[in-house]
Amino acid sequence: MADERWSYQVVEVKPTFLGSTREAAQERLAQLGLQGWELVAAIQSQRFAPVQLYLKKAL
Repeated sequence: MADERWSYQVVEVKPTFLGSTREAAQERLAQLGLQGWELVAAIQSQRFAPVQLYLKKAL
């Protein structure tokens, strides 16, 4: 495991007018999961601010 290499990605999910940030983030995570990305952290600095998703994927 110590020799495993990773690729990293940061994705910003902005709130939408009709949907919540939560729904948008879940939809985006489902798409990324199908591509092999794994969520490491999710940060939203304040209410109604974009959510930053930090992801990793084995190379």
